[in-house]
Amino acid sequence: MTSEDKIANDLTEKFRSLSGKIRVQRARRIMAEVDKDSFEEVLGYAIKILRFSILCTITGLDERQSIGLIYHIARTDGIVLSIKTSVSYEKPLMNTITPYFPAAEIYEREIADLLGVEIAGLGPGNRYPLPDNWPKGEYPLRKNWKKNASANNIIKERTDNA
Repeated sequence: MTSEDKIANDLTEKFRSLSGKIRVQRARRIMAEVDKDSFEEVLGYAIKILRFSILCTITGLDERQSIGLIYHIARTDGIVLSIKTSVSYEKPLMNTITPYFPAAEIYEREIADLLGVEIAGLGPGNRYPLPDNWPKGEYPLRKNWKKNASANNIIKERTDNA
């Protein structure tokens, strides 16, 4: 049994709801789909017990009915576990993971700015990557986003000043 298979089995044994939702994609790559209510427990287990101690990135996806979030975490042996969860499109809310990974702040700000996911527990800070004067409620990575006049002016200003 490979290390990846052992990790997948450990996760399935600990969290029965993950049965059929974990797959070893290839050497050193594991994908798990987790419902939002189980996410923090699964993430904590992966970090504390399975020794996934490195945050690689967080990917946000507009899935039209929901916003998908994929947390890519790694171990020092090079195995990457991608934990995918989803939040409601109408009320996208996720808790911060900065208590585990302080560097997650930059990824969480990006997800908030570009996809409109509210990150509960994320401290105050600058917007990223959009400028501070970007219109509220405008999320340019959402599939239904239409550039409005305010956003267009900001984009034009930035282009002209580049």
